[in-house]
Amino acid sequence: MLAISRQNLIKELLQENKSVTIADLAVRMNVTRETIRRDLRAMEKEHELIRTHGGAYILDGVQNDLDISTRQVLKIEEKKAIALKCDALIQTGEIIYLDNSTTAWFIANKISSRKLTVVTNSLEIANILSTSQTIHLFLIGGEYSQRTKSFEGSSAQRSLRQYFFDKAFISCRSVNMESGITDTSDNSAVLHQLALSHAKQKYLVVDHSKLDNISFSSVSPLTDLNGIIMDTEFSPEWKQYLDTHNIRYY
Repeated sequence: MLAISRQNLIKELLQENKSVTIADLAVRMNVTRETIRRDLRAMEKEHELIRTHGGAYILDGVQNDLDISTRQVLKIEEKKAIALKCDALIQTGEIIYLDNSTTAWFIANKISSRKLTVVTNSLEIANILSTSQTIHLFLIGGEYSQRTKSFEGSSAQRSLRQYFFDKAFISCRSVNMESGITDTSDNSAVLHQLALSHAKQKYLVVDHSKLDNISFSSVSPLTDLNGIIMDTEFSPEWKQYLDTHNIRYY
């Protein structure tokens, strides 16, 4: 298969799945992994994709749902910075909700030695906190999603409805002043809505690349939040908006 044919196929797969792995592409096209790496490097130079460890992804479209293995290796330092800020906001003995985002996964790593009650629908987070001697862990059940490594659907929603929290920390795919918080699927959006409605204090945790974008499913207007926690400083325009609506920013 010629390079142009391989790259066209990679484009098609990215449009369909939003992310690809080198291993899968090499098998699919019957070429070496180094050949695929060269293709991805060439395509990145043309701004057709973003390379990451073991593959590549794109951020186009309002329903761009990257699998968790891809998301876990993206913006690691940014997520660590957010987790540090969240740790400072959490008080000993509180009941908190963590969603199934990779940002929440970094928060879980940071707080694993704290004395807290944590409720989550994420199997990845549960695996981290299940060995903690100080965390009282509740795992929301439901239909298991291999793509997100978490529990979703109506059963998860029913399970979540019985709990209330001091603080809820949710992430999302996009944040926009006009459209508010949006995500890639209804399943995620409904769970986020429930968690926020059952929390005394509601926090959105996002890296700066999520701002000024919009995704498929509406979660909540920004005015429902107590605060937004981000890895960098907000722009003057965002600060003015947040100050006007009494939303704290960190």
